[in-house]
Amino acid sequence: MGEPVEKPKPEAVKGEEAKRIKREDLGIGDRRKHHTRKAAPLKAHAKKPDSHHRLYRFRFYPTEEQAEQLQRTFGACRWVYNEGLTLRSGAWEQHRVNVGFAETCRALTGWKRSEGTAWLTEVSSTVLQQSLRHLDQAYARFFKGSARYPKRKKKGRSRDRATYVRTGFKWVEDPDRPGTGLITLAKQSQPLDIRWSRELPSGVVPVRLSVTRDRAGRYFVSTLVEELIEPLPAVFESDSRAPKAVGLDLGLASLVTLDDGTKIDHPRLLKRYAEKLARLQRELHKKVRGSKNRDKVRRKIARLYSLISDVRRDMLDQLTTRLVRENQVLVVEDLSVVTLLRAARGKGRRRKAKLNEAIIDAAWGELLRQLRYKCEWYGRSLVIVDRFFPSTRRCSACHTKGPKLDISVREWTCAECGVVHDRDVNAAVNLRGEGMRLYWLVAAGLPPAKKVPTVIKASELEDCSLAA
Repeated sequence: MGEPVEKPKPEAVKGEEAKRIKREDLGIGDRRKHHTRKAAPLKAHAKKPDSHHRLYRFRFYPTEEQAEQLQRTFGACRWVYNEGLTLRSGAWEQHRVNVGFAETCRALTGWKRSEGTAWLTEVSSTVLQQSLRHLDQAYARFFKGSARYPKRKKKGRSRDRATYVRTGFKWVEDPDRPGTGLITLAKQSQPLDIRWSRELPSGVVPVRLSVTRDRAGRYFVSTLVEELIEPLPAVFESDSRAPKAVGLDLGLASLVTLDDGTKIDHPRLLKRYAEKLARLQRELHKKVRGSKNRDKVRRKIARLYSLISDVRRDMLDQLTTRLVRENQVLVVEDLSVVTLLRAARGKGRRRKAKLNEAIIDAAWGELLRQLRYKCEWYGRSLVIVDRFFPSTRRCSACHTKGPKLDISVREWTCAECGVVHDRDVNAAVNLRGEGMRLYWLVAAGLPPAKKVPTVIKASELEDCSLAA
């Protein structure tokens, strides 16, 4: 048989023909605004040293009028996102024309002027443009290979969210209580009734606002500010100038095990509320679809899941903050949570499904994410050891590599030196040793005035062989 013939990749239509297709077939107007002015390159925003973008989240209680306006805003953002997705995908499939963010914004102007979609004018234009910006970012992640092709948003399934830039809201700081104030959104006459659980940085105007509504019907406003965060004082070992380090082993029996033997319990929130969730789910399926009683039960389920999410997030936030404050170097294993959560199939699928549920309940990805950005904020170093490093089956006393261990084996004895190891503690000790080896390897190659990087990843280092 002959070799398979590769099909030529379709070429994109460019130039005047592409402009004609966009204008006549796709209904995208030409670029008229400032067409006589010479385009000037955009200037990047220069952040101050040690300043970071920080998100503050507050709950607010809208009035009936505000709730109706936000309902229209959420629906318009969802419609514009889906229409932009249809426009961009159809332009390529039917005409082989690339449509970007600028073209979708010009198409948005045409949608507003159309008689059938004139209701879009009731929503702030900046919010709708941000929805198209989110679509453009979704395409960028797809072309980069880090995400799948964008999907259409659906009411009741997708998250209700609207993003306001600085021109889409008004901020008035309270002089009696700096860091709090009045926030008035575009197309609204009254400020939001916000519960200020903490203060924003005094004298700083929020960069961006995001208004969300969860499945339980709660409204939140997330304010993004540029804040100057001072690094914490360096932490050293007692009677030594060596940085204080800790090895962290993430598990299911214990959420986190430290190299000194300390174990932080797994809250097991899904298991704790499993019976209540099952009862509510059975009650939900007995209700008639579309009835008010069914919606009441659905809201109870949503509130329970919101409680689980809030408790888990608060617990992880307190844990990661304590670990970052008490240690200078934190060592973790490079976990591929997506690979660990592969679908359960074939024999033993029920056991694998339970394992997947426990991994989701542990929220390893969120824990690692918080450690990463907090180390960057407070001047700590996070060392990520290669995922193929044998931390579990390597003896921390004599460094002999033992056989593979089943997940049910919690203790094992080294065949060479006879030391009895706790599975998690032994892994944490090995991670700390390997992490400090990588830390000093990177520190030795830096100039005298250069600081050690915030994140040291073993897979990105050259000439870094795994310890046996």
